[in-house]
Amino acid sequence: MVVPADIAVCAGCGSRLPAVDGPVHAYMTSTPACWAAFNAVIAREFGDPSLMAVHRLTVDAWAVQHPGDGSRRAIQSVGLHLARLWVQLDKGLEGEKANAAMLSFAARKAGLPALAPPATFSVTVADVVGEVAAGHHRRAVRRWAEAVWDDWRDHHQFIRSWAADG
Repeated sequence: MVVPADIAVCAGCGSRLPAVDGPVHAYMTSTPACWAAFNAVIAREFGDPSLMAVHRLTVDAWAVQHPGDGSRRAIQSVGLHLARLWVQLDKGLEGEKANAAMLSFAARKAGLPALAPPATFSVTVADVVGEVAAGHHRRAVRRWAEAVWDDWRDHHQFIRSWAADG
């Protein structure tokens, strides 16, 4: 498929967004357009306290869709964010409890192996960035996080086992 020159296809998540010039994350591989969309979504969350309930889902979904440059910190990032997705979506932890779980996982991050990402992602930040009404935003982030967790299904057993070993 030919992609118009004004559309940027993200190497990390595959999102298709209007191309922009700008910065990208230090080690998570993305286009400037995808990074800008992610920053717009989290800015919306920080601007509306009612959206903070889904903020960690946003961060985790975006992070695991951009596995990065192969560095140790990128490998650890994927594992830790997948583990926090698991505790939020499967274990029902929210807010500070989900964050506390991630911090306890971080003490063991040195042993995380590189996990091969899915070939494609079914939902990306491009499906969330336009959802500006609070209720729509929350539902879109939840749908995104659930889809991302499902997309990584080949590694569920490893993540559950690794996370439970702590």
